[in-house]
Amino acid sequence: MRRVVVTGMGMVAPTGNDVESAWQRALDGKTGIARISLFDPANIPVQIAGEVKNLNSDNALDPKEAQRVSRFVRFAAVAAREAMLMSGLPYQTANTSKWGCSIGVGLGGLSDIEENTLILANKGPRRISPFFIPYTIPNMAAGVVSKVYNLKGVNMCTTTACASGTHGVGEALLYIRSGMADVVVAGGAESAVSPLGISAFAVMKALCADNDNPERASRPFDKDRDGFVMGEGAGILVLEELEHAKKRGAKIYAELIGYGMSGDAHHITAPSPEGEGAERCMRMALDSSGVKYDDVDYINAHGTSTKLNDWYESLAIGRVFGEHAQKIGVSSTKGVTGHCLGAAGGIEAVYTVMAVHNGIMPPTANFKTKDPECTLDYVVEGARKKDIRVAMSNSFGFGGTNATIVFKKFVE
Repeated sequence: MRRVVVTGMGMVAPTGNDVESAWQRALDGKTGIARISLFDPANIPVQIAGEVKNLNSDNALDPKEAQRVSRFVRFAAVAAREAMLMSGLPYQTANTSKWGCSIGVGLGGLSDIEENTLILANKGPRRISPFFIPYTIPNMAAGVVSKVYNLKGVNMCTTTACASGTHGVGEALLYIRSGMADVVVAGGAESAVSPLGISAFAVMKALCADNDNPERASRPFDKDRDGFVMGEGAGILVLEELEHAKKRGAKIYAELIGYGMSGDAHHITAPSPEGEGAERCMRMALDSSGVKYDDVDYINAHGTSTKLNDWYESLAIGRVFGEHAQKIGVSSTKGVTGHCLGAAGGIEAVYTVMAVHNGIMPPTANFKTKDPECTLDYVVEGARKKDIRVAMSNSFGFGGTNATIVFKKFVE
């Protein structure tokens, strides 16, 4: 079987616009959640989010092109630039016919849909932007990144709600293992912090409305959790076939070894009872990786800070690993980023690789009160150093779609 390794990473997140700063904020448990600044949220019951701040896309996109693409595409372009520079891939001179792109996006250009709908209603059809369609379609993140970096192989967008980014990475693993690709730029991107996006999740009672304490609002696995906080951003990995990477002397950060996916077939928004679908997904990922379950040392959990998700995910992990579950460090980095929807899996894949590469588990921010129904070994009260042999990252989405990826410390 062709082995797949990580040779580059890029990040745009509420915690920072590069991997190093976002990683350090995660280790310190410093949240990027605050009052919304992208628009005036005064008339909306939820007024907080994890926004990307001070983004500069000048080095990632031509300024004219940057004006013609949506915010989530700019996120993907900036994160992809960092990942490609880190990888050292000679994209300008190489034969890139087997280099591809797989970037998951959940909602796409929601704010642009909102804006142009108002233009249509108030000013008529002739005033709609001619760039409206390329603004909004989710696959434009992969399309633009592939154009910038001359990626002529697979060009794919997975749109599976909050599992989009993890499916994007997992599908890339399959492309490289099958021989369809040698290199895939993979991950997730999203920007849905808009009046429509926040209002829609708010009326579902899915969001935390602790407007007075935004830095405490996202509290995965905490007994007092009461909803997720919307986030945005992008997380990108450069995945490469091992021999291809070794031939050019690339630095390897981790090996991607497993991928699982499942459907709950239960409810369009609620997880299946006791996380049955999540359990099957994790088992599939582990079985495809070939490692022993007892080798898993760390799980970057989906951990949305909602009652059912955190409880059911904890139950599912306990059933998958049995007694070993108590020896696994579990954390949710959504405590610092909020829930970045389609970008979450990409961002959390980067965090998971950094955990494996650096031998340290980021903490679950804002965990104060133990929930008797969540009984795992959650990483709290600071980061935890450990030689991590194998790590998993989970993502579960509306529609009952589940995804899990498995990384291990790279050994020749």
